[in-house]
Amino acid sequence: MNRPTAVARAPRGWLALVGVLLVAANLRASITTVGPVLDDVQRDLRLSSAAGSALISLPLVAFAVVSPVTPALARRLGLERALAGALALLAAGIVLRSVPGPGLLWVGTVLLGVAIAVLNVVLPAVVKRDHPTRIGTLTGAYSAVQASFAALAAGLAVPVAGAATSGWRLALGIWAGLAVVALAFVLPQPSRPSVVAAAEDAQALDDTAPEILPDAAGTRSARTPWRTALGWQVTLFMGLQSVTFYVLITWLPSVEHDHGVGASAAGVHLLLLNGCGIVGSLCCSALLHRVPDQRPLGLAGPLLFAAAVAGMLGAPGAAAAWACVAGVAGGLCIVLALSLFGLRTTDHHQAASLSGMAQSVGYLLAAAGPIAFGALHDATGSWRVPLVVLLGVSGGQAVFGTLAGRARKLT
Repeated sequence: MNRPTAVARAPRGWLALVGVLLVAANLRASITTVGPVLDDVQRDLRLSSAAGSALISLPLVAFAVVSPVTPALARRLGLERALAGALALLAAGIVLRSVPGPGLLWVGTVLLGVAIAVLNVVLPAVVKRDHPTRIGTLTGAYSAVQASFAALAAGLAVPVAGAATSGWRLALGIWAGLAVVALAFVLPQPSRPSVVAAAEDAQALDDTAPEILPDAAGTRSARTPWRTALGWQVTLFMGLQSVTFYVLITWLPSVEHDHGVGASAAGVHLLLLNGCGIVGSLCCSALLHRVPDQRPLGLAGPLLFAAAVAGMLGAPGAAAAWACVAGVAGGLCIVLALSLFGLRTTDHHQAASLSGMAQSVGYLLAAAGPIAFGALHDATGSWRVPLVVLLGVSGGQAVFGTLAGRARKLT
């Protein structure tokens, strides 16, 4: 069977490109908008701190559970149909989460987590298939869009909630419109039902893991990362950096509120945290291949985060500065964590295995982090003890970042 021509495989110009960027805009906005209005949600629904943190943690559990099965689903449906279905589910989940009704807050939260998990896996495959010569450029572009809308959602949450009679429900619900807009750009794309197209979609999904050259013997690595110390070092670095990020986007406004920071200012600080993550990501990308190994980066990110947490404890008046430092640290650490999947493996099969292990365990840890942080606050009546524990987490992150940063590979 002849392979499709370049014209047949080419995306439909700017429409497809805008669609990719709009999908990326939906990957975190519905999650980061919760933190600034979490106090309002808890007060209105009479939720404990631990229960309130589940609004952040439930999507992360969905990421861990759904991500491993998404490639099979996307091969069956095709990439375009998988994207369209996930965007429709995302819009439905956001709406359900924001309307009154018994249990709808939790049902909607689970649905949007499932939808984003599918988008997380499928979007890189679309870029790989449709833009094989511009993967780095477009991946950087959609990562920046993702971070920008995450910051925008956090910054707008309090002003929108304060300006509307429906309060926090409108602040959470408006992001369904962004999912519908993205769906409008994705739906016109051809669904590629042919056998050849299905094979291309499957190859794109397989190739979303970093491409690594075979070893000198040209053999495929057989050892599972689950049985290696290095595999667990990478996994725990991934998990602990996820814990620190999701704890802060969940509880930073509440921590600052206890120190006298107003709701609007705390929302701006959350915007700064997400926005400065872009700076950290770009710095890590620029330095990654300019150092003999990644130990300096594996140590620098956690130390910056520890400095931010120590600042929140010792000098809460400089809250904006600490949010910026934490944002840079978070952006640096996530890019490093994702890069280690390729840097520490000998071929793309092993890289995919390590990626699956690290993201599954990492998101489970990230889901538990905000709940534990909130439970500590409930038990102690103060944010000081949870922040001290978070300092310990950053110390563990530094240890595993240094170990994972050594120039070694799974064997």
